[in-house]
Amino acid sequence: MTVRTEPIADASGTPVPVARAWHWGRWLAAAVALAVVGWLVYLVVVNPRLDWGKVAEYLFNDRILDGVWVTVEISVLATVLGLVLGVVIAIMRLSPNPVLSWLATLYIWFFRGTPVLVQLIFWYNLAFLFPELVLKIPFTTIGLKWDTNQVMTGFTSAMLGLGLNLAAYFAETVRAGIQAIDHGQTEAAYALGMTPAKRMRVIVLPQALRIIIPPTGNEFISMLKTTSLVYVVAGHDLMTNASQIYKTNNLIMELLIVASLWYMLMTAVSTFLQGRLERRFGSEAVRLVRGGGLAARILPKVAV
Repeated sequence: MTVRTEPIADASGTPVPVARAWHWGRWLAAAVALAVVGWLVYLVVVNPRLDWGKVAEYLFNDRILDGVWVTVEISVLATVLGLVLGVVIAIMRLSPNPVLSWLATLYIWFFRGTPVLVQLIFWYNLAFLFPELVLKIPFTTIGLKWDTNQVMTGFTSAMLGLGLNLAAYFAETVRAGIQAIDHGQTEAAYALGMTPAKRMRVIVLPQALRIIIPPTGNEFISMLKTTSLVYVVAGHDLMTNASQIYKTNNLIMELLIVASLWYMLMTAVSTFLQGRLERRFGSEAVRLVRGGGLAARILPKVAV
């Protein structure tokens, strides 16, 4: 085995030669892996059936850019809906009321147990069950009425289907974050006379953020790619617009590459923002939230 030496100093400052081994097996494995990846990339780049000029042409096409914007809109709105509803369901899941807890468990089981694609198609075709959506005061004729086909557009169906599905996963994430908070803080909050709602809002949820945010960011990034399923309900997202274009010009691979590049860019931006959020709501930031947390509220009162 070939070795090379590098001098280092001991406690007295005297240089001591240290033999370092060259791990030829690691270098060989890395070289083989790079060669395979490079070969695959080369096959795609020089493929005569792939027109890179068309990829560049459609990369900033107006319909593609419109699809990117709609994809971001659907992802953000569905994530907000899922997070808000997920918090409510998580609180219901932890409620001492057995009915609320059972309903929350049933919701989570149902939406986690059915495929997202099925849910999207269901909401898009809701008019088969309810031709009209009616909101009125019970036992009266006072209310509002809408045509279901006009309400359940591709965009609305996508946002509702993805948001309700995501809420089931967020509920479990929020529940885990809430249960990770030390129970002693709950007892201290009750000792200060806080109501359960105030305890949850002021004490528990701010501290649970550092546990909730990382998986929430992962779910949002996953949502960006899950929106590609929206093409089945013609939601005018990135994948829908790309598929409509390649159905007319038969540039299937070129448009798929264009869509992939935009998805990767959106994922990279989301990953960067997720990292910033995690640093912003780290353990130290959570400790200082709302004026220093519960301990800072108790100590001044004790001192007085």
